[in-house]
Amino acid sequence: MDLSASERGRELQAAMWELMRGRVFPAEPEVAAFHAQHGPHAYPPIIEDLKRAARSAGLWNSFLPDVSGLSVLDYAYLAEISGWSPVLAPEAINGQAPDSGNMELLHLFGTPEQRRTWLDPLLAGEIRSAFAMSEPDVASSDARNIETSIRRDGEDYVVNGRKWWISGVADERCRVLIVMGKTDPQATAYRQQSMILVPMDAPGVTVERHLPLYGYQDQHGHSEMTFRNVRVPASTLLGGEGDGFALAQARLGPGRVHHAMRGIGMAERAVALMADRARSRVAFGKHLSDFGRTQDFLAESRIEIEQARLLVLKTAALIDTVGAKEARTEVAAIKVVVPRMAERVIGRAIEVFGAQGLSDDTPLAYFHSWARALRVVDGPDAVHLRSIAREELARERPYVG
Repeated sequence: MDLSASERGRELQAAMWELMRGRVFPAEPEVAAFHAQHGPHAYPPIIEDLKRAARSAGLWNSFLPDVSGLSVLDYAYLAEISGWSPVLAPEAINGQAPDSGNMELLHLFGTPEQRRTWLDPLLAGEIRSAFAMSEPDVASSDARNIETSIRRDGEDYVVNGRKWWISGVADERCRVLIVMGKTDPQATAYRQQSMILVPMDAPGVTVERHLPLYGYQDQHGHSEMTFRNVRVPASTLLGGEGDGFALAQARLGPGRVHHAMRGIGMAERAVALMADRARSRVAFGKHLSDFGRTQDFLAESRIEIEQARLLVLKTAALIDTVGAKEARTEVAAIKVVVPRMAERVIGRAIEVFGAQGLSDDTPLAYFHSWARALRVVDGPDAVHLRSIAREELARERPYVG
């Protein structure tokens, strides 16, 4: 299996690093200062400069194969680079979650009207969106539990329910939600759910609160929302009634590759910071790099990153060649492997930095919170381990004995 990027992919990797070093990393302190003055959810104007630079470099919308011409494998390498600055860089290239997954859904399943209304401005970076699936009152890792109702009423659907951890809603540019709920509670288990497009300003849509992630409030937010008799035209249904599960699976395959590679990017930046700190910091008469414990940290981190990256690149290549459905075991595996790896690697870097690693003087504390969160986002480890185990039990073996 060839895991190398195409020639075009390699050119864009070089362009991405140029964008990161020339524009993204220098913008990080300016964005932090802006949020300190204007609040965590305010939109820093410098991001528009980053977006223009990304467009000029040919990096815009590179996550979407039919738009960029890149494979999932090609984009995986770009996603890793963006993970070195996981808030600004994905935003700069218009590949930030949940927009990237929502754009994929609209591109694959949207009607011409839905694409004109929502996909075109999303691809242009003019608006943002959110994906509303998880609910506070049920175990949403089993999406069959979802209780939000999407009821047909004449030429409309009426939505009622409560959602939370809906990323992107706090951003002032968020204009539309893709809401997953039940259209037919009497149908078979995986045909009860549907997805529908709900404008943020629709009457009955209420943002109840913005939830902190380990005490952090990022610009896009993670919000709790209620839907009270929200009426939208029947034409806003995405796909057909009962297609919700199938659409969700189509959305998750490439998206998990993106998340995983960004996690690897965070781990790589943590190792870079750890190595630099180890070379410069002196304790007990020696540089930290002279201590065997620090050397073990660096060596173990390198081994674990390389192992994780190979699995994710294999998964990306499988999605390109046989599709996400056939790569489902690998897709589940990278969802488990990468956040665990990143959490360990970033934790080691924090230990080398000591108390400074717990502060906002470095990105490590924020990275660590996100690495842990990724073990819950899009389903907890236990759900994916269960899926992998089922596949393993059903696997045919060339020999047993």
